[in-house]
Amino acid sequence: MNKKFILPNNKWMLGSLIIIITVLSGYGWVVMKEVLAYMGPFTFNAFRFGIGSLTLLVIVWILKVGVPPKKYWKPLIIVGLLQTSAVFILVMYGLGFVDAGKSSVLLYSMPMWSSLLAIKFLRERLTIKQILGLFIGMVGLLTVLGWDIWTKQNLQTIIGELLIVMAAIVWAISNIYYRLHLQALHKIQASAYQMTFGTIGIFIAAIVMEWGEPVHLNITSISSILFAGILASALCFTVWYLILSMIDMATATIATLLVPIFGLIFSALFLGEEMSVGIVVGSGLIICGIVVAQKRKKENKGERLKESI
Repeated sequence: MNKKFILPNNKWMLGSLIIIITVLSGYGWVVMKEVLAYMGPFTFNAFRFGIGSLTLLVIVWILKVGVPPKKYWKPLIIVGLLQTSAVFILVMYGLGFVDAGKSSVLLYSMPMWSSLLAIKFLRERLTIKQILGLFIGMVGLLTVLGWDIWTKQNLQTIIGELLIVMAAIVWAISNIYYRLHLQALHKIQASAYQMTFGTIGIFIAAIVMEWGEPVHLNITSISSILFAGILASALCFTVWYLILSMIDMATATIATLLVPIFGLIFSALFLGEEMSVGIVVGSGLIICGIVVAQKRKKENKGERLKESI
C-alpha cells in the first residue's frame, strides 16, 4: 500500500484529518448516550460493531491485506474480547448512570494506566516528566470522581463512573497485550479482525443478557447505529492508522485528547449536560497530565502503545 499516495505529507491535511476523526469520536458519546433509550447496551454494541467490523473487513479486502496468519488468531481473539467487548460493554453500562461528557474524559484517562502497566509488563522506566504527568492526571481523575463523592452524588452515578474507569484500565491492558503479541501485524488488519472476534463475543452476550428485551428500530436509533458503526468506528479507525504512518505515537496520543474535549462540548450542547467546576478542573488536569507524560525525548519517540479512538 502506497502510504504517501493515500495520505500526502501535508500538515494541513494531517491536521484536518485529526480534527475530523476526533470530532466524530467526540460526537459519538452523544449518540451512545441517546441510543440507550431505544435498546440495551449489549444489543447496541452488537449492531454497532457488527456493522463496523464488516466495514473494516471490506477495507481489508480492498487493500488486499489478506487473512492474518493462524499464530495471531488467539491474540486477536483476546484483544477483541478486551478492547471491543469488555471496554464498550462497561462504557455503555456506565453511560446509563453518568453524563456522556464526563464519561469520555474518564475513558480517555487510559494512557495513564497504559504507562503504569508498561512499567511491569514492558519493563519501561518512567522519566521524571512521566511521573509528574501521571501524578497530575491521577489528581485530575480523583477530582472528577471525588467531587461527586463530596457533593453526595447518588451511588448509581459513582458505580457508573467506576465502570468507565474500569473500561479505561481494560483498554490499557489490551494495549499492553497488543504490544507484546500483535505489534508485527498490519494495523488495519489487526483492528478489523480483533473487532470481528470481539463482536462475536458481544452478540453472544446480547443473546444471553438481553434476549426478549425491547429493541426500538426507528430513524433515530438506526442512524445512531450507522453513525457509530461506520463513521465513529470503521472510518475513524482506518484514518487513525493512516495518521500513525505520518506521526509518532506520543504525538498521536496527545491528539486523541481532543476527543474528550469535543465530548464535553457536544454533551453540553446537545444533551444539556452541566459542566461543573469539578468536571472542568479534573478534565483539565487529566489532559495536562497526559500531555506532560507523553513528552519524550527524540530518541524515545516512535511506535509505542497501540491506542484506538
